[in-house]
Amino acid sequence: MQTTHNIIFEDSRRIGALDDQSIDLVVTSPPYPMIEMWDDQFTKMNPDAGIYLKNGSYGKAFQSMHAILDEVWCELYRVMKVGAVACINIGDATRTINNRFQLFANHSRIQNRFFELGFDVLPLILWRKQTNAPNKFMGSGMLPAGAYVTLEHEYILIFRKGPKRKFSTAEEKHKRMLSSFFWEERNLWFSDLWDFKGARQETNNCQLRNRSGAFPLELPFRLINMYSVFGDTVLDPFIGTGTTAMAAMAAGRNSTGCEIDPGFFEPVKKRITGDPHVLNNYNLKRIKNHLEFVRNYNGIKGELKHTNSYFGFPVMTGQEKELKLAFVRTVEEQGDNCFKVTYFSDQYIQSIDPGQLNIDQLTDDHGIQSTILFND
Repeated sequence: MQTTHNIIFEDSRRIGALDDQSIDLVVTSPPYPMIEMWDDQFTKMNPDAGIYLKNGSYGKAFQSMHAILDEVWCELYRVMKVGAVACINIGDATRTINNRFQLFANHSRIQNRFFELGFDVLPLILWRKQTNAPNKFMGSGMLPAGAYVTLEHEYILIFRKGPKRKFSTAEEKHKRMLSSFFWEERNLWFSDLWDFKGARQETNNCQLRNRSGAFPLELPFRLINMYSVFGDTVLDPFIGTGTTAMAAMAAGRNSTGCEIDPGFFEPVKKRITGDPHVLNNYNLKRIKNHLEFVRNYNGIKGELKHTNSYFGFPVMTGQEKELKLAFVRTVEEQGDNCFKVTYFSDQYIQSIDPGQLNIDQLTDDHGIQSTILFND
């Protein structure tokens, strides 16, 4: 199996390189309107935003920033296939204006625009970003009534273009079965509350770091496995440091990312080609967690009734019997801002005892050694 991953250096409001209805899934985190770190970028794209900010017309600034994103959402509708899903990670903004603290609800503004464009609005996910901050209050401390609650969550907004995706042919149905997830993952991933840490900015370039709102790889990895199948193409119109592309690689999907600043290419290239086998940790951890689930289940309720034909271990349902996972073997630059990913062969993975998949090194049937370490 191979996948390809492209970076398009274009304004994501007009993605000329993408055909109509060519994208199976969108996963992205755009610049957040009314968050100071993004003020300059929005102002460059729409000078009116800067004028409104300077004049204290924050409501108009908020709308002018979202007008820029509105054009991106319209372009997404063009390039997405019928039945495709878009997942937008966004946080609301808070700002003190003339000594008055207030919130700017980015998530509801985006939901309304997607609805107006004709998308189906699906239930959202609250991502609670863990924090080590010792203070859980803001404002007037212990004195009523001038305090306000801390803002410790972001949103993952989920939209679908048109009716549910159909899997009509035998090949489509088979690929869907191969791309299934574990029963216990379903219960965790499809909860409306996710609770894990945010991402540290991983570029050493200060300017690029200030322009990056990277989410943790766990976030797009889950979404890609939830809403796409092997071989699908995932689009991130704000690719930034390449997190969505890396998640697509780990999940065995193709990807395309848009970035307006060519200065991001080298940091992205260095990141996704530096140690590609670290991506395998995510699938290895899935197996590790599943085997732990099986042990716990057996100890309480008895043996599971089904067996996965690929790995040979027990699974809860018949829908998991053909479940496969993709293990990255190599990531190679192909030129023209394109990368090719190859994967360990089925025969090699099937030859390994699942209970020993947490070993330090794997060597495939072509003699290529892959360093794979758990990140507990």
